[in-house]
Amino acid sequence: MSSAGTGAPDVAVIGAGIVGLACAAELARRGSTPIVIETHAGIARETSSRNSEVVHAGIYYPPDSLKARLCVEGRERLYARCRELDIPHRRIGKLVVATQASERSALEDIAARAEASGAGALSWLDAAEVGRREPRVRAHAGLWSPRSGIVDAHALAASYQAELESLGGALALHTRVAGLEPRADGWSLRTESDRGERFDLEVPRVVNAAGLWSDRIAELAGLDVDALGWRLRWCKGDYFGVAPRLGALTRHLVYPVPAAAGLGIHVTLDLGGRYRLGPDVEYVDELSYRVDPAKAERFARAAARYLPEIRPRDLSPELAGIRPKLQGPGEAFRDFVIRETGDLGAPGLVCLIGIESPGLTASAAIARLAADLLQAAG
Repeated sequence: MSSAGTGAPDVAVIGAGIVGLACAAELARRGSTPIVIETHAGIARETSSRNSEVVHAGIYYPPDSLKARLCVEGRERLYARCRELDIPHRRIGKLVVATQASERSALEDIAARAEASGAGALSWLDAAEVGRREPRVRAHAGLWSPRSGIVDAHALAASYQAELESLGGALALHTRVAGLEPRADGWSLRTESDRGERFDLEVPRVVNAAGLWSDRIAELAGLDVDALGWRLRWCKGDYFGVAPRLGALTRHLVYPVPAAAGLGIHVTLDLGGRYRLGPDVEYVDELSYRVDPAKAERFARAAARYLPEIRPRDLSPELAGIRPKLQGPGEAFRDFVIRETGDLGAPGLVCLIGIESPGLTASAAIARLAADLLQAAG
């Protein structure tokens, strides 16, 4: 246990990723006493710490989707939180480029979705304007998104943890949920530490924010995830670091038009000025964070479409992340599942399933919605 609450917990949050911690902090802010249960030895050890750390503007998602609405709301909440708490971040903007004339229609679709979603109008750039903004980028046309940025994801997660603890919440690390059973007055959680110690916890309400394992937690609660369409597909994305000898590769985030199941291999930079390429898309059946060095050639070829000087020798394996996707290979867009399950015979449980990108950006908005659903359920 990393912190001790001031009273008995009245809500359990399963998962100490950024979204789970945001939910717990939001609930504590509303007067609850949450306990966050986390398998790992620390917070934000899986999807939350293995991504591009990009603050998305909300330009890619269908206008009527939770991903669009919560991304736009969450973006503004995230920037406000960063300013208030001095969380390292930079609103550096994003350039989405078409490398040939045939891709212009894809940019037009993005621009239309962005405006319809409330993400804000994007600025059109022709080839010359792309070159002036990004001298090392070659493209037929581009869209400029000024609201995109980068953030220190671990510092953001730590800020939610600090808020939770300051309001009397608790964090139980090295602890997994082995059972989740409904009771007349709430839920009974059977937990087990990594040393085999067992402890039963009874709470009126539960938030399932277990990320990669959220479908399995839903199953423990007695929900038929296959019938509901909630079975997750793990999707691995690798990243390659770019050799520092290339210097300041870009001034902003630079993305190609989106690819199937992802946003394409793009170039990002972190707050220390280090550049990386990724992620790619590979559906997997097991957790492995190894990056195959042989992929460097394919990554370089993809990036060279808009950054022609990139060569395989400039790339080195850096990190990998695994996304909890609801859609499988070749399947259509799937939205976040954020649902109180009283109508499914499991009252007082809110399931957050398929929380992939833009989950980090949307974390505060997701937390607000989850807390509203619990409050409405009574």
